[in-house]
Amino acid sequence: MTSTPNNPSANPAGPFVQSDWASVPDVHRFGHQAMATTFEIVVQHEDRVYARQAADAAFDELDRIERELSRYIENSDVARINSLPAGKPLLLGLDTFECLSLCAGVSADTEGAFDVTVGLLLDCWRDADKKPRTPSQEELAFAREHTGMSLLRLDESRYTVELVSSPVRVDLGGVGKGYGVDRMGASLRDWSIERALIHGGFSSVLALETPRGAVGWPVTLSDPNREREPRTLARLNLTNTAVSGSGVRKGDHIIDPRIARPIEGKIAAWSITPDAATGDALSTAFMVMTVDEVRDYCARHKGVAGLLIMPKDGASDGPVAIGPWREGELLY
Repeated sequence: MTSTPNNPSANPAGPFVQSDWASVPDVHRFGHQAMATTFEIVVQHEDRVYARQAADAAFDELDRIERELSRYIENSDVARINSLPAGKPLLLGLDTFECLSLCAGVSADTEGAFDVTVGLLLDCWRDADKKPRTPSQEELAFAREHTGMSLLRLDESRYTVELVSSPVRVDLGGVGKGYGVDRMGASLRDWSIERALIHGGFSSVLALETPRGAVGWPVTLSDPNREREPRTLARLNLTNTAVSGSGVRKGDHIIDPRIARPIEGKIAAWSITPDAATGDALSTAFMVMTVDEVRDYCARHKGVAGLLIMPKDGASDGPVAIGPWREGELLY
């Protein structure tokens, strides 16, 4: 079963990553709704029934992850963190603890550009209908006091989290899809499915082993600001690699936790990384960081690459490619 990619001109500012499954022989495609988007698994396998069973198991794993990580699901780990009083340890599930530990690492590596405690700040800058608003100075000051990864104390020996002050509003929207994609990949491998591509809403993509008859899983990155004249920026063939994209859609905010304000100066950012969870976090961080900061990060982390689109006079300027891109991948 094959499919063709969505038309990028039909959805400005997304999808950030696309793939043409039609160029890969003998694939089966399966979809599932979760985390407010469509996740898909594209499998190359001789037995469609077995591939379907493996995909269903991976989607079950995704649903389990969402029940732990979503701030909008009552009694999820994250919902319990967000109602936790200060100084009281809370036992977490392994996945929630692992995800928060990864977030803490990325936050430290990006000097606070990525921060999952920005929930109160996000709520300051948007109303109940998620439309942009401007908070009062009092609201903003309170949110800033209750934002920062240093407010979470993670105890690896007991898999607990403790809040230094309360309330803290954790929001894993910047990493949850990538983490779910990684766990789905692990589930497929448990079923001995090695040749597969997984994506969550075309913003977090993970390629497993190279499919037969191809040089890798074909993926393209397209300028999300070119509504009338679509432009492909890069064409990749992925193996055991993740690509994630973030950008500013109309009415949306990406918050710079370092200054507690919506970002300015970037339209979109992509990261190429070994795993999807780190990539998901980094594509958000790259939207916040300066070009020099992204360059420094990629220089310090082997195998990590970035692609940034900067605004110029209301239109996208030339993309900025950072890190180890291979010859022929960039098309501009």
